[in-house]
Amino acid sequence: MRKLKIVAYTLLGITSLLVASGVGVDYYIKSADPMNKDRIKSSAQFDGESFVNPSEQSAAGISTIPSIIKQSIFDKQQPSKPEKAIPVIQITKDLLDNLSKDETYFFKLGHSSILLWIDGNFWLIDPVFGERASPFSFVGPKRYHQPPIDIASLPNIKGIIFTHNHYDHLDIESIKQLHPKTEAFYMPLGIGADLLKWGVAKEKINEFDWHESIKVGNLSLTATPAQHFSGRGLSDRNKSLWSSWVVKSDKHNLFFNGDSGYFDGFKKIGEKYGPFDISFMENGAYNILWPDVHMMPKETVQALEDLDGGILVPIHNSTFDLSIHTWYEPIEQVLKHAEQKNIKVIIPKMGEAINIDSPPKLDNWWKELI
Repeated sequence: MRKLKIVAYTLLGITSLLVASGVGVDYYIKSADPMNKDRIKSSAQFDGESFVNPSEQSAAGISTIPSIIKQSIFDKQQPSKPEKAIPVIQITKDLLDNLSKDETYFFKLGHSSILLWIDGNFWLIDPVFGERASPFSFVGPKRYHQPPIDIASLPNIKGIIFTHNHYDHLDIESIKQLHPKTEAFYMPLGIGADLLKWGVAKEKINEFDWHESIKVGNLSLTATPAQHFSGRGLSDRNKSLWSSWVVKSDKHNLFFNGDSGYFDGFKKIGEKYGPFDISFMENGAYNILWPDVHMMPKETVQALEDLDGGILVPIHNSTFDLSIHTWYEPIEQVLKHAEQKNIKVIIPKMGEAINIDSPPKLDNWWKELI
């Protein structure tokens, strides 16, 4: 029995690391035919075969599998998931119905998923409501906690923003359930064909290259650079673009990092689009095997400084086990580095309503679970 448990945990760990590093197998082998072929071909980020980063990066993919297996067996730190239940505040219809149109709120739904109330409308960013961040329903990284609201209880959504197409940011079943109540979808070049295949109407799909913008009411959305990669299957690696996003209203300027390694693009984004009131920054699932595409906590803080990013909200943590560090290490480490530079940090409980106009003091809720 003990040997079976070791095998099971090893397989689960390997699957988690494969998903995080981009070695995945979706339900399809052939990638969908892209919607905007001419725009993709003319993109400065496209080399004729695939999308590329501004600077050269170490390869991640099939060649890393032996190292991933070795890490999963010998280097996995515990606890990799909370031994006590993560606190989740249920988001009620009454609460959402009574938010002031003059204020801006956000709710962390888990991992990198954000429900945003801005300019009198609800938006979702990288919504993943599924049980697993995996190409498979039966194995792969499983949620530590349930979402603080289910899709059926969500109000109508003005728009959904995607950063890239990895499983922990783009979930098929979530999209299938969300699209009837969502006005429009905004994403980097190359992702739209999959949404079309999953039932989203073509007129709802908006694709963007870096530095392209759209005005939605009084809100401005701009796709900005990131240093990452894409792919859900065997044939679509880097066939779609990845991005960060600037979301600007009349009152607030927000930055959403998505996934990225540390690069000089943060400084350039800050100079062109900053300063920001608040920045949602990747902090978790880092690993020495992929230093170019995910940030260490110290780099997260440096990236925020480069951006002139305002308040730091660490995301990409506390929902899925995607690397070898303990589940709480990203939070503890990013706080240590932020405190050294006197940077304000908000680490909300799942489902907690955060008013950007009057941000709360830091709540060390996770310490009660360690």
